[in-house]
Amino acid sequence: MNKQGNVYTIIYIIVLVVVVGTALAFTSISLRSRQQANADADKMRQILASVRLTPASDEIISTYDAVVERSFVVDSQGDEENGDAFGINVAEQSKLPEAERKLPVFECKVADGSLKYVLPVYGAGLWGPIWGYVALDADGSTVYGAYFAHQGETPGLGAEIEKPAFSSQFEGKHLFKNGEFLPVAVVKAGQKPLGDEDYVDGISGGTITSKGVSSMLANCLAPYEAYLSKLSK
Repeated sequence: MNKQGNVYTIIYIIVLVVVVGTALAFTSISLRSRQQANADADKMRQILASVRLTPASDEIISTYDAVVERSFVVDSQGDEENGDAFGINVAEQSKLPEAERKLPVFECKVADGSLKYVLPVYGAGLWGPIWGYVALDADGSTVYGAYFAHQGETPGLGAEIEKPAFSSQFEGKHLFKNGEFLPVAVVKAGQKPLGDEDYVDGISGGTITSKGVSSMLANCLAPYEAYLSKLSK
């Protein structure tokens, strides 16, 4: 075959694409389990961060197993139902009507023996998705801790939601005020919300991301109202 001809060139390209594609597919399949394990460990790390625990990377799984006593799913009526809480895609659930959502709950026991209930949240920032976990005391109202993360918010601005300086503001805030369910609001520093809800200062220069966190909390925590009411009683 003429190596300078078009036919040879086309065959060569096809063979090269097949070989490279097969190699990449094999590599991807081979690493899939490891990638999933890393993703699971990172999710565990974030859940633990919401209850103020920051274990070393090689202690995340063992710490999670020791702290998270059980995980389960509730519906918008506050009743437990069958489901894998850890495996639920919160991003997809957050887009559904409240009555149709599967709501994960992670029950943790911290060092002093008290129980904390961790609820996942998911929303939109300025440049992409934001998410996090909110840990509540056993009264179903008082925030024990919080953790937030993002995919592509602006460094030094919206990306500051991932810093303790922002998330630590939520500690001690309440979701129920005078018997009414009011998720914590995020407002511009120096301002107050129009309602009676507890609030924290937003990120300076990160107004849209701050509003995104506030909307995320309202959207994702509201479906838990019935369950949290049961805890408070």
